[in-house]
Amino acid sequence: MPDSPLYAAAAFAVIALAIAVVVGVGLKVLRSFRELGTDAERATYNTLHAASKAGQHLRTGLNPSGAAKASRQLRGLLGCDALAITDISGVLAWDGAAEELKPQLMPLTADVLAGGRTQVIHAGEFPELTSGRVSSAVIAPIRAGSRVVGVVAAFAPSAGAGLVRATSEVADWVAAQVELAELDASRTLLMEAEVRALRAQISPHFIYNSLNAIASFINTDPARARELVVEFADFTRYSFRRHGDFTTLAEELRCIDRYLLLERARFGERVQVSLRIAPEVLSTVIPFLSLQPLVENAVRHGLEAKEGPGHITITANDSGAFAEVTIEDDGVGMDPAQLQSMLAGHTDGEHVGLRNVDARLRQVYGDDHGLVIETAPGEGTLITMRVPKSQPGHDA
Repeated sequence: MPDSPLYAAAAFAVIALAIAVVVGVGLKVLRSFRELGTDAERATYNTLHAASKAGQHLRTGLNPSGAAKASRQLRGLLGCDALAITDISGVLAWDGAAEELKPQLMPLTADVLAGGRTQVIHAGEFPELTSGRVSSAVIAPIRAGSRVVGVVAAFAPSAGAGLVRATSEVADWVAAQVELAELDASRTLLMEAEVRALRAQISPHFIYNSLNAIASFINTDPARARELVVEFADFTRYSFRRHGDFTTLAEELRCIDRYLLLERARFGERVQVSLRIAPEVLSTVIPFLSLQPLVENAVRHGLEAKEGPGHITITANDSGAFAEVTIEDDGVGMDPAQLQSMLAGHTDGEHVGLRNVDARLRQVYGDDHGLVIETAPGEGTLITMRVPKSQPGHDA
C-alpha cells in the first residue's frame, strides 16, 4: 500500500540519498574553489578564466558574432556598467546598460580611431552620454600592427585612473587576438598559394608528357589510349579541385595510382612500384597534394636519370597517435648539403615540390613534423612523413 511503513521508509531513504549527493557535490565544488587559496588567487583565476573564454570567441577576428560573446566576459573583467566593441565602420557588440547610447557611439570614437590614443569622455563634454548611472566613457583603440581596427568602450558612472588603465589593457589584449586571427588567415592564404604553385608545377612538367604518351597509343592501342585519357582526366580533376586544403590518405593514394599509371605509359617497365598500406590509416587526414609531389620527385629526379629500371616503395603504417608514410626510391639520390639548402629556400629550380610539402607540413603541424629525408649520391632517397591521426578542425 502507498501509505505502508515500508513504502514510507523507502521514500525517506531515497530523499536522504538525494540530499547527501547534492551536499557532497556542493562541498566538492566549494573545496575546489577554496583550494585556490587567497582572495587574490581566486581573483586571478576568475580573470584568466574570463580572458580565456573571451579569447575563444575572438579567434576568427573582429566580427559581430564573436565580439558579442566576448563582450560579456570583458565587461565582467572591467566591472563597468556597459561595454562596446567596434570596428572602423560600426558597433559590433554592446553588452550591459544604456543601450540607447549605441547609435551615438561611433561619433564618440572618431578621434580615437583617427589618432590611436585612449580617450575619456564625460557627460559635460557630450550631453547625450548621460543615461541612468552612465555618465563617463573610456574609449581605447584596438591596434593591429600600425593600424587602428576598432575600439573597446567602457561606460561607467565615473572613469577613474583604474578603469582607464584596465580598458586600455583589455583593448591591447583584444588587439593581440585580432593579430592572431589575421596570422591564421594569412597562413591559410599562404597554404592556398603554395597549392596553386604545385598545380602550376604539375602543368608544364607532367601534362605535356602525359598527352604525348597518350598520343603514342592512339594508333597502336586505341583501348589503352582511351583508358589513359580517363585516368588523365581523373588525375587532373583531383589535382585542380578548388575546395578544401585537406584530403584523406586514401584519396591521395588514388591520385598517386593514376599518376604512376600515366608515368608507366611513358617509361614502361623502367618504373616499378610496391605499396604496403595499413588499412587503418587510410582515413587519416593529410594536406592536399602532399604525397603526389613526393612520388613525382622520386620519378623525375630519382629514376628518370638512372640507367635501367628503378623501384619506388610506398608504405603507410599505424604508429600510435600518428600515421607514418614513407616513399623510397633506388634512384640517383642527391647531396645532403644541397638538399638542406633547397629545403631552407636558398636555391631555386628543381625539387620545388619537396620544399613546398615540407613547408606546408610545418605550417599545419609544427616544425617537428617536417619531412625527414635520407639521401646520398647514388644511394637513392627515403622520405618519411608523420601526421597526427586525430586532427580536429581539419576537414577532408
